[in-house]
Amino acid sequence: MKRIVLYSGVLTVLALSACKKQTEEFLTASIEEYSPLVVGKFITYQLDTFKYLKFGVKDTIVTYQVKHVIDALINDNLGRPAYRIIRYIRKTPQQPWLPDNSFTTVNTGTSLEFIENNQRFLKLKLPVRDGYSWKGNTYIDTYSLNSTVRYLDDWDYMYEGINEPLNLGNIHLDSTLTVNQRDEVIGIPSNPTSYSERNVGLEVYAKGIGLVYRKFLHTIFQPATPGVGAAYTDDSYGVTFTMIDHN
Repeated sequence: MKRIVLYSGVLTVLALSACKKQTEEFLTASIEEYSPLVVGKFITYQLDTFKYLKFGVKDTIVTYQVKHVIDALINDNLGRPAYRIIRYIRKTPQQPWLPDNSFTTVNTGTSLEFIENNQRFLKLKLPVRDGYSWKGNTYIDTYSLNSTVRYLDDWDYMYEGINEPLNLGNIHLDSTLTVNQRDEVIGIPSNPTSYSERNVGLEVYAKGIGLVYRKFLHTIFQPATPGVGAAYTDDSYGVTFTMIDHN
């Protein structure tokens, strides 16, 4: 009888735990609230690109305008309903928009997937609550010998500042959430005689709008060796997207 009572108690605890988890997920915001997907919706960003010139010894920032437009409802390569996003770009507001890339995004109900250059990122994931973390780059090949993005390995995405107001320039946003993806320093960047690496990823989503701010940085510094000067590697770069308009 004692064993039966104990077993029953364990089942009760497990059932209550499962109910609590389901209740928490039900009470938190949905993926759709912070990333609404509707054909015709667009967001325009100022894009600041950071890169190194002159064989990795001089940095520069080039600014563009880009517009992400949800173009059509399609099926992705797994047969799931997905949305195609067309990116348009121009150097100045006086120039015409030119298409230069396309992406795919999928709201699975429990996560938001974003496919860019054949890389699938888990941008958002339930439950939406402060401190919740997940492996956002789990579908990306960071292990094979041919991988060029090993620096994306094992990133822990984490929610912070749920439902926080934010001012982006002259645009006021009532409710945003921040996804901290990575803030990593390897070595001592201020020491020009040693190897160093920097990886930064951060995104902000606004309720009813979608992605309103994104910062990404990946740099690798190689110290001088006999016959070769110190420099940043060719794949060192950074981008910052700041929303300036939306519908």
